[in-house]
Amino acid sequence: MARRTDWRVRGEIALLAGPGILVFVTFVILPVLMAAFYGFFKWKGFGFPDDFVGFENYLLILKDTTFREAVGHNLFIVVASLILQGPLAILFALLMNQRMRGRSLIRVLIFVPYVISEVVVGTGWSLMLRDTGALNSMLEKLGLESLVQSWIADPSVAMGTLMFIISWKYIGFAVILMLAGLQSIPEELYEAASIDGASFWQTQWRITLPLLGPTIRIWAFLSIIGSLQLFDLVNIIWGQYVAATAGTSTMATYMYQNGHLAGNYGFGNAVAVLLFLISLVIALVYQRFALRRDTAGAVTGPSGRKSS
Repeated sequence: MARRTDWRVRGEIALLAGPGILVFVTFVILPVLMAAFYGFFKWKGFGFPDDFVGFENYLLILKDTTFREAVGHNLFIVVASLILQGPLAILFALLMNQRMRGRSLIRVLIFVPYVISEVVVGTGWSLMLRDTGALNSMLEKLGLESLVQSWIADPSVAMGTLMFIISWKYIGFAVILMLAGLQSIPEELYEAASIDGASFWQTQWRITLPLLGPTIRIWAFLSIIGSLQLFDLVNIIWGQYVAATAGTSTMATYMYQNGHLAGNYGFGNAVAVLLFLISLVIALVYQRFALRRDTAGAVTGPSGRKSS
């Protein structure tokens, strides 16, 4: 009887998880394995690869200073996104969690940039920020010629421009997550703190932030992965070749330029594999040290009890 029940449970798991596992293997695992295979060849993108070069593509990538600069840009974007968007998202969420007039309208205005496609955002900002664009024209008309900059082409300000656009585009997603986390905190805790004489900021520091921790850690994980894979905005705003000279190139734009545009798809696949491995290592390390406390209590054993 116990063996029959065991097979029944396994059958239910296979029935429910099988389609998802099949899709994951087909569209995630298999492409990664194929990219790793093609990365060992000089391949033009058609036909079966026959020019085997071994690890030559990977060695060329690791020796290329442009790739190392792109990795540095990605890591800078990761850290800057966490520092800029995290505190602002929490402050906006705390503000919009209060009862105030126009709260729904403010929520919509903050979230709208996130739902606009990257193509529209990139095209709009590239037109406004070019040397003869709307921003510089407005500054000149206001008599602020000293603030006129080459916002896109100047390496000293291009990364700051990119971070402003990224924060404007994606902070709405962070705010929505923080608001959802705030709504899950019991109101009784705030009432008890108020009775004890705690101030507003003491309440936020002692109650809100600790209980909002799981939400913050999940958002930070999504932000890190998104920053490592950043491509659309950089490629649209800076174009195919300007990103490297402006100091805003990323690993994804490097892969696109040196793989697709150069017609060397074996090299491009090798870059994709390195991008995947870097993202995987960072994700595993983050899960090991940051998400472990959130996932440890969510795993159930055979008896239905949560594992510790």
